[in-house]
Order: sequence, then structure tokens, then C-alpha cells
Amino acid sequence: MKFFVDTADTNDIRELAEAGLVDGVTTNPSLIHKAGRDFLEVVAEICTITPGPVSAEVVALDHDGMMREAEILRKIADNVAVKVPLTIDGLKTCKALTDDGTMVNVTLCFSANQALLAAKAGATFVSPFVGRHDDVGLDGMGLISDIRLIYDNYDFATEILVASVRHPIHVLESAKLGADVMTAPPAVIRQLVKHPLTDKGIEGFLADWAKSGQKIG
Repeated sequence: MKFFVDTADTNDIRELAEAGLVDGVTTNPSLIHKAGRDFLEVVAEICTITPGPVSAEVVALDHDGMMREAEILRKIADNVAVKVPLTIDGLKTCKALTDDGTMVNVTLCFSANQALLAAKAGATFVSPFVGRHDDVGLDGMGLISDIRLIYDNYDFATEILVASVRHPIHVLESAKLGADVMTAPPAVIRQLVKHPLTDKGIEGFLADWAKSGQKIG
């Protein structure tokens, strides 16, 4: 499963990339606002950090407006994936862009039927929001399971990009279900490293090493 980082903080992206944990990056208007930087500038910088897909989202709601914004975004770098909402105009834009060779991430997916439409429109990625799904009492992981089944039934090339990841269990369950990609905030990815037995083991090894009186080098 590929790991995308859901942030516009370039320092976090660099640090995780150095650990081999960045296969791509997802951004959205909220993350750009949080970063407090110029949208096009920060996307361009992210594209130099990772060769993987970097999702940059349109804010227009009509097809013509989306296409105008997408034209600007896809000129930033070859690894930009234009992010569009799962609406009729978004799907129309998705088809036009993918037909022209541009990667597209169809976002704000909350049903398997919507995911089916994204695949039909030729989306490179579809982003089902599992955390927000859970928030309203539904089963986010059940949604991923349904999409995986449908895509496998018909051999769709669209990759399932699990979004709105809130905790390590979301990551684990996504991997078990065969999701292609998950995108998570840097803090969640760092949580994956932590285990009390790892910490305890390190503490014990260092204590015994100190008692040995030895040094390396």
C-alpha cells in the first residue's frame, strides 16, 4: 500500500520522505490555509520533494471553471494530480483531463456508487473519506471493502485512496482490505512507529550495553 501524506507542510513532508514513507502528497484548501502560504508556490515546492503524485484541488464548482483552474495546476509539474469533487461537473472534468493524460483524484467520495462513477469517468484515484463516514455513524472500512469488491469485479484501474484517516487502525484495516493508497496527516504516520514493547526493548538493550562498559568505534 502506498503512503501519501495529507499536509501542505513541506518540513513534515521532507522528514517523512527521508524515512521512505512518502509515495505522494495530498493537499486541499483547508490544508493550504493552515500552511499560510501561496497555493501555487507550496504545490510547486512539494512537487520537488517527491516524484509521486501531488494532489492539488480546484475550487471552482462548474466544469468550465474547473478546467481553467486545472490548466494552471497541471502546468506546475508533471506529477500534479488535479483534485476534483465528486459531482457531475467534477466527473465531466475528470474524464476530460484523464483523456488528455492528466492524473485526477476524485475527492469527497462517501458511497460505493460514487466510487463506481469515478472509475467510469477514468479517475486515477478516488478518495473515500473513512473518518467522516465514521463520524455520522456509518462504517468507513465497510465502504472501502465495497469499493474494493466492485473494482476487482470489473478490473477498474482507478486506485482506492483512503482519505480522512484518523488513527493507525484506519491504516491497518485499509491495508488488510487491499486499498491501493492511504493518505494521513504526519502525526498519524508517526504514530505507526510507536509501540510500548519497542520502547521497553530499547531501554533494556541500552541498560545492558551500559553495564558491558563497551563502545562502538
